[in-house]
Amino acid sequence: MNHNSNTNWETQDNCLYKSFQFTDFSEAFGFMTRVALLAETQNHHPKWTNEWNKVSIWLSTHDAGNIVTDKDRALAAAIDTLLP
Repeated sequence: MNHNSNTNWETQDNCLYKSFQFTDFSEAFGFMTRVALLAETQNHHPKWTNEWNKVSIWLSTHDAGNIVTDKDRALAAAIDTLLP
């Protein structure tokens, strides 16, 4: 997988945010599938968008008042492990 991403998650509107860019839609969608399975195991689901080869993810904890918590930081770190 060839991808470009911001090196770090940034805080944006009470969320952790990161954008990932892949070589094509298939790679982007494959990444989203892996993130979905990971999020399900953590019972913590992201807000995200996909446009062709780009995936943007926002993480916040809704039941804590839509702020960034350790659940978000853990999921962000786990998402990063999905990348080569």
